[in-house]
Amino acid sequence: MNQRQLPICFFVICSVMLFLVSCENDVAEVEQISSKKLGVEEARQVEIIYTLTGHTKSILKAPLMYRVQDSIPYIEFPRTIHVDFYNPLGQKESKLDALYARYKETQSLIYIRDSVRVINMLEGDTLICEELFWDQNRRGREFYTDKPVRIRTPTQVIDGIGMESGQDFKNWSIKHPRGNIQVPASSFPE
Repeated sequence: MNQRQLPICFFVICSVMLFLVSCENDVAEVEQISSKKLGVEEARQVEIIYTLTGHTKSILKAPLMYRVQDSIPYIEFPRTIHVDFYNPLGQKESKLDALYARYKETQSLIYIRDSVRVINMLEGDTLICEELFWDQNRRGREFYTDKPVRIRTPTQVIDGIGMESGQDFKNWSIKHPRGNIQVPASSFPE
């Protein structure tokens, strides 16, 4: 190697070493850059009034609400939820209580869980379950579940798996009832 090639060779070797050293990244720094930060809004003592054509359809109350901006945005109620449902005359016809709910805004679907209780105020029927879906796109059958349910009426208790009902909780049906069910003699065909 002649003396003219020595500085060029030294420059190339230094450049390659500098390139190799500069390609190393701190793992924590890479994770911090690549982690997605979600936007979360928080509200306390929430009351949401849902109206349709000037009539109150429902009033939702919760002590805490999070609105999370994710790839599918959702609203979360982590510390209980209470909803009163009203008929067109403005009378409270049913109510819902649970310890947790999550609402997917783009799907109009609410997932409700933990100590779920729905009561029809006019008929006296009560639904007790651990998981319930409230799908506003299923007119007349907004409430449904495939999990165990118990329905208490003024005269009987019915257990089963799966249930569908409107949000007024008037015309409910259990998909797979279990146990003894008392049927009044007046309900039998003659």
